[in-house]
Amino acid sequence: MSHKIFRGVALLMALILSLGTVSAQKPKLVINIVVGSMRASDIDRYMDNFSSGGFRRLVNGGYRYTNASYDYAYTNTVAGLATLSTGSIPAVHGVVGDHWWNYVDGTKVALTADSKATSLNPEYSNANYSAHSLVAPTIGDMLIEADSKSKLYTIAIEPNSAIALNGKSGIAIWADDKQAHWITSSAFTSQMPAWIDKYNDEGINKSYTLKRWTPVQDIRRYINNEVAVVEDIKHKSTKLISGVDLKLANDINGKMRYTPAGNQMVMNFAAMLIVKEALGKDTHTDILNIYLDTARNIAESYGPESIEYEDMLYRLDNLLSQFLSYVYSQFNNHKDIVIVLTSDHGTSPSYNPVGESARDRFNPRQMAVLANAYLGAHHGSANYILGVANNAVYLDHNVIAEQGLTLDAVREDVAGFILRMQGVSNAVSATSLRNNSFIEGRNQLMQNSFYPTRSGDVLIDLRPSCIIENDNIRSSSDGGYNYDRNVPLIVYRSGKAHVIKRKVDMTQIAPTIASMLEIESPWASEAEPLEEF
Repeated sequence: MSHKIFRGVALLMALILSLGTVSAQKPKLVINIVVGSMRASDIDRYMDNFSSGGFRRLVNGGYRYTNASYDYAYTNTVAGLATLSTGSIPAVHGVVGDHWWNYVDGTKVALTADSKATSLNPEYSNANYSAHSLVAPTIGDMLIEADSKSKLYTIAIEPNSAIALNGKSGIAIWADDKQAHWITSSAFTSQMPAWIDKYNDEGINKSYTLKRWTPVQDIRRYINNEVAVVEDIKHKSTKLISGVDLKLANDINGKMRYTPAGNQMVMNFAAMLIVKEALGKDTHTDILNIYLDTARNIAESYGPESIEYEDMLYRLDNLLSQFLSYVYSQFNNHKDIVIVLTSDHGTSPSYNPVGESARDRFNPRQMAVLANAYLGAHHGSANYILGVANNAVYLDHNVIAEQGLTLDAVREDVAGFILRMQGVSNAVSATSLRNNSFIEGRNQLMQNSFYPTRSGDVLIDLRPSCIIENDNIRSSSDGGYNYDRNVPLIVYRSGKAHVIKRKVDMTQIAPTIASMLEIESPWASEAEPLEEF
């Protein structure tokens, strides 16, 4: 083969290998944007009404994965955020929910509560939080481990969200319950940056509150037609959602959590943080995590079929457009930034869509009373049940021992009893999950959610569309069906549009970021990076 032919073949092979892959240039800033309770299908459902600069910009210039999902059953917020940040499933990272019961002494354990962590400012009410209960390092932890001069910030309205996505390194920032000021605890830093204190003193977050919630677009363009609180609905036939707590509390806390103002509060602060903290401005790569609790709260309160949810997405699209334009204006080389947009989970259909009969709802309190009475009738009166959480029943192991009973037998008794209840498709004991290896189906998904020292004694699998009973919630993510597990995933680096249809697992995000940053994957992760990266 002549030298010219050989050179031509080599160039052709290099070109072929480069197609469909992202530049190997190490980014200076990774921004993870996680929209609470957003389904994968929402991108296409509302695309025609999105602007060119928000969701559409990410789709048109990034890698969009249309078949991305979480591979476990109990898809709650903190479990999803821990999966994104650690690259592992709940059975490995141990974040099964925001609380559980300690089997040794029967006490209730909160995921992030820590009496040793204190507020940096005594006037702020909720700062006794840390990441001490997180057992697996996050991608942020790995970044700081590799380079102590890198920066890690995570912003969310709620402390559980910020901490589960952040990890133990860097600074997790959340909102004060009373004034919606940005705060953190002594577990993350000894002193909040001065500019944040000034930001709080100026009361900037209060300026975002909505005095009235009206449609941001022409209402005739809206796809949904159920409504609870959005005003001035003209030229559209709507159905009023009844029996919903409007959530529009008089305090600043409620206004931020249950109206689109909360997303504006978070996104605008994130943009300012990038500039004030000079993120991505040196050779030490930084990570900024953004979680939007408000999106989840609106989906839960009004349902994914509501105008409230749809309007929130359109407003968020505008915020994304402003955020992206502002952030990229700060960088000469747009390849210095990588943006990952995804969700912690999707959400169920609403339990009582207007004009239809109500779907099943599962009442855990009633179930606990009946199950305890059942055990009492068979084994003697006692308080056998500690509580119900994380789609599971927690038994009091000490009481069972005092009654001279075998824990495994009691677990199976309770599982058999729960199977008779309305809305339940399966109930599996912890004994069965520990002693068997399920390789497919719903049992495998339940096993992937099971962490022996934190999960309950009997895990409950609800039927499709059935959710936990709660007067203030129309939609939830606790079923672990496709509408809960399938989420949007876009990795954007100012390139061309790529649509990837193969199935990908959300545990691949952290290893993908690690690969880009040329650092170790989080230690608990066994997933491979997305092959495009």
